Amino acid sequence: MRIAVDAMGGDHAPQQIVEGAVLAAREYDYRIVLVGDQNLLRSELEKYKDVPSSITIHHAGSFVRMDESAAISIRKKKDASVSICADLIKEGVVDAMVTAGHTGAAVVACTLKLRLLEGVERPGIAIALPTLGENPTILIDVGANIDTKPTHLYQYALMGDVYFRYILRKNRPSVGILNIGEEETKGTEYIKEAHQLLNKSRLHFVGNVEGRDIFNGKVDIVVCDGFVGNVVLKVSESIAGVIGKLLKAELKRSPLTMLGALLAKPAFDALKREIDYSEYGGAPLLGVDGNCIISHGSSNAKAIKNAIRRAAEFVKYEINQHILEAIRLNAE
Repeated sequence: MRIAVDAMGGDHAPQQIVEGAVLAAREYDYRIVLVGDQNLLRSELEKYKDVPSSITIHHAGSFVRMDESAAISIRKKKDASVSICADLIKEGVVDAMVTAGHTGAAVVACTLKLRLLEGVERPGIAIALPTLGENPTILIDVGANIDTKPTHLYQYALMGDVYFRYILRKNRPSVGILNIGEEETKGTEYIKEAHQLLNKSRLHFVGNVEGRDIFNGKVDIVVCDGFVGNVVLKVSESIAGVIGKLLKAELKRSPLTMLGALLAKPAFDALKREIDYSEYGGAPLLGVDGNCIISHGSSNAKAIKNAIRRAAEFVKYEINQHILEAIRLNAE
């Protein structure tokens, strides 16, 4: 399993990215290619004893900053780290890539260089969110495409269904469209059209779902356009952070609450793990003819290690091949 890692992408690059790659190489039997400034990466690797020989460096002369235009950067910066990662997939040097850098740049690079899977009109980013149920909810799209048509939502559902079945190992997962109400008459015209398309499909479509259903475990896959999905994701992250800080402040108000907090520490630790994005590692970019995992911009070493594992799973279970089969089957 050969995986390229954009070592220059992310808030904590290259330090946390390199550490995550080292952790992954020590734990898994993968060949990892760190893509970035070779001098910086060599310097980072020198901090570790017994660096696995499965880690190599591929030089990249630049990277895409978060404040840069995605499309312009990919076209002008041919030697950008995220762009080279996509090139390595295209050339067959690696099987997958991981990046915690500019999401838009990753989407553009993969779409332009790897192209889309046959039958797919737009790629979508699928992220796993914790729920009250057994499994997480997959929300797709969370930022790859904000100009969505009914057929795009339909294809997101198909791709999400494949990903859920082969990665989360659940047969016939349920699918819902994110809307302002459960009634079929609610929502914009394109959502109503998407509802009709999904209603006629072979998927386990349960209809419209509301924002609260994302976290209560009512549905396995929620489809929406990238604008709405990204807002949901960012608001969810903010709420989780605010609740954590408010709870910590309240628990410090008196010796009694501090004692209670100490006694409940195992439960708090378990909850923290449950909602920790680093446990999931990253989100797959579904629909491109290649394997790409997009991690959170603030990813730490643990998140990168898990993103590399997720990328390997994507390849192992041949997700793209199953997506192609699903599209052909539902087109009949």
